[in-house]
Amino acid sequence: MEIDIILQKLAKPAQRAIQNAGITTIEQISEYSEKEFLELHGIGKNAMSIIKLALDENGLSFSDKDNKK
Repeated sequence: MEIDIILQKLAKPAQRAIQNAGITTIEQISEYSEKEFLELHGIGKNAMSIIKLALDENGLSFSDKDNKK
């Protein structure tokens, strides 16, 4: 799924963070752990809540690779 709809809901710093990371689809976001995604400069609590909702609506979630041992 293209990410343009999600980007419109985010503040400019979060939009730039996603674009600078080369993310073009919501599926690519799901490859990140929450921790990794929060480390992108410009991603904050508000952006995370919007992105989590969008992931959930598309049957996706953040990767749990940080929780694997």
